Amino acid sequence: MRNILVTGGAGFIGSHLVRLLVNKYPNYHIINMDMLTYAGNLENLKDIEYKENYTFVKCDICDVEKVNQVFKKHQIDSVIHLAAESHVDRSIKDPFSFARTNVMGTLSLLQAAKETWNGNFINKLFYHVSTDEVYGSLGEEGFFTEETAYDPHSPYSASKASSDHFVRAFADTYGLPTVISNCSNNYGSYQFPEKLIPLFINNIVNNKPLPVYGKGENVRDWLFVNDHARAIDVIFHNGSLGETYNIGGFNEWKNIDLIKVMIKTVDRLLGREEGASEKLITYVTDRAGHDLRYAIDSTKLKDELGWEPSLQFEEGIDKTVKWYLENQEWLNNVTSGDYQAYYQKMYTK
Repeated sequence: MRNILVTGGAGFIGSHLVRLLVNKYPNYHIINMDMLTYAGNLENLKDIEYKENYTFVKCDICDVEKVNQVFKKHQIDSVIHLAAESHVDRSIKDPFSFARTNVMGTLSLLQAAKETWNGNFINKLFYHVSTDEVYGSLGEEGFFTEETAYDPHSPYSASKASSDHFVRAFADTYGLPTVISNCSNNYGSYQFPEKLIPLFINNIVNNKPLPVYGKGENVRDWLFVNDHARAIDVIFHNGSLGETYNIGGFNEWKNIDLIKVMIKTVDRLLGREEGASEKLITYVTDRAGHDLRYAIDSTKLKDELGWEPSLQFEEGIDKTVKWYLENQEWLNNVTSGDYQAYYQKMYTK
């Protein structure tokens, strides 16, 4: 029996991880802590909300007193920390929110773990989920490895880099058992439609402009979200304490090429003429401090723990587009804000 606290478990990546853990490990108690800000949606977890080994707790990770109460009440022995502000454009407009949640929220959880476990670290783990953006930007060649120096360029990546440093500091200073993973861009079902792939799928369906930064030549490594959840599961159970593991899809795409694949897929599935929606592409002024290229080397994770991606991108994007087309009600609830009423209906009776 383990009592695992998953923070941000109602979000995009978090909901996929919570579902995996709840269904795969019936003897584990999964406590999902989420503040339900704009990107947290309990409708993402409707299929498991009545499972006996699942508990939802609405809580701001910056609320030190309540976080400590949750640790004590549920006898938390492990943390998988995903809760974060994660959209670069939002961080440029409001860096303080990112510093508060990503830095102070992480510190709140670390302190709660340290105080609750009180030096008894046997069978305890604090697993911090981070991003490849902490490494900065690559040129046309090379890959981020676990040894790459940090060089964050946006308020978002700076806040995540800071949280990574706090995790390592607690390991070094207090002996807290920790592990960190840094992942590439995720895609898949249940992603809030401010992010590129669901935003563009929705816009293609509704014949709205597809805003492309600069010339669309920025390169990202794309990782199917279910593969990320599998990687977290493997690292949580088999990773070495104090280590960092990079999780990537071995799957680089220029933004403009990615967009054309999405257009081709959506048009095909909607019965439109192939490429008909390319006319929606609209080039806009480039994002401030826009990193040119990210690419993750996941060799360590593959060699040490046996993980590798399960899908090629074309198959993954086909699954993803089909999901959004078949779940238009979910997308409408999210874009309208109606999804935020779900907590009131389910948890405040």
